[in-house]
Order: sequence, then structure tokens, then C-alpha cells
Amino acid sequence: MSAAFARALLQPDAPCPAGLKTWNGSDPAKRFAVYRNNVVVSLVDALADSFPVVQALVGEEFFRALAAEFARANPPRSPVLAWYGDGFADFVENFPPAAGLPYLADVARLEWLRVEAWHAADAKPLPLAEMAARLADEAALPALRLALHPSLRLLRSAHPVVSLWAAHKAEDVSAALGATDFADAEAALVVRDGLDVAILRIEPGAAEFVESLLRGAALGEAAQTAAPFDLPATLGLLLRSGTIIEATPSGRIS
Repeated sequence: MSAAFARALLQPDAPCPAGLKTWNGSDPAKRFAVYRNNVVVSLVDALADSFPVVQALVGEEFFRALAAEFARANPPRSPVLAWYGDGFADFVENFPPAAGLPYLADVARLEWLRVEAWHAADAKPLPLAEMAARLADEAALPALRLALHPSLRLLRSAHPVVSLWAAHKAEDVSAALGATDFADAEAALVVRDGLDVAILRIEPGAAEFVESLLRGAALGEAAQTAAPFDLPATLGLLLRSGTIIEATPSGRIS
């Protein structure tokens, strides 16, 4: 009964599960139809909260139709609606009516990384004075290993995802979108600093550098194996955003 009930909830043409009764003798099929509609609306609303820029890019009507299709094919795996939407970007990428918007799936990926960053564990940033002291020791610098904030996420895209995100936060959205070069490839660094989640554009080489740091590489190795990028500027960005939480002169970070 419970499995059939759950399946019928997300299938608009499915009949009312057999054996369903109401407390006041009203028609179970009508009550079930209302409940089914409310469930889908709740899931679509949750997706709209998590993917506001995707909705802005395609319009509310298109988004809600897209989100309803996703909801019917992907029932929640958690009772926490804030976590509903994992896999939405892949669904968007394979949704035929969105084929003319090749950047849309990566915008969805960026927005989901923002959700993940918001709910990630907290950690205190490394004090600037301590990091300055570490950086001042030039001989030990190549072997320095950095631990990064648990909320840190990276996205490398063939599309201008950070610019599209920023455009929808601008006062004049149309002007900001008009200034966006849709041929640009962009890399994004997503990190929570206090109660704010920052989405920052970084160089592709800087993204490779940060990925190496996340794998445990020392500073020198991470810098040498990445494509050309501005190392001082990248370290400055990591410091200002509270991304560095530990710096160990040698050995691996525990």
C-alpha cells in the first residue's frame, strides 16, 4: 500500500490507490488528487528556492513545468526539502526543451554548489597574521600545505556561469546580461564566509591549483602543475574569503 501510494503521488494519471479511505466519507479520489497536486507544488517550490537564476533565465512558467517533470521522475530521498534538487542539473542537461540553452545545466550546477556550501560544516578561517608569517618563510613555502574550508566547492564550465549568476544580482539585469559574452568559459569558486555564500570567478589555472590543494598537494607542487595563473592574487582571494583554515609547514594535514 505505501509503495503504491508513493508512486501514485507523483504520477498525474495514476488512479487513486485501492483501499484509500477518508475520515469524513468524502470521495477518496478527489482528496487524493488535491494531496497529489500539493506534493508536486511543494517540490517545485523547493526547486525554485534552490535554483532562482535558472528560473530567471527561462521564466517561471517554463521552470515550473521543467521542475514538475523532474519531481515526477525523482522523488525526494530525504525529508529535508532543502536537500531536494541533487541531480536537477543533469536532468536539465538532458531535457529536450532546454537544448537551446547549453549553459543552463551548468548554471544549475553552480546553484546546487551554493546549496551545498550553505549547509556544509563550519570552520574558523586562519588568522591573517598567522598566514602572513607562513608566507614570509620563502624557503618553506613550496612545502606548505593548506587546509581549505569544508564549504569550498569548484566548478569549471565552458559557459559564463559566474557572469550569468552575477547578472541576476545586478540592479539592471538586462544590461548585465547584454554585457555577458556567452562564448566565455568560466571557473567558479563557491565558499561560505560566515552567513554568506560567495560565488567568485577565478582563472582556470587557479581552479586547477585549488583542486590540487584539496587533494593534499603542497603549495609548490599545486602551483607548478596548474595552468598559468596569478598565484599571489589567488592566495589573496583565498585569504579574503576565509577559505584557508590551516597552514602546515611540512607533512600532510591531518
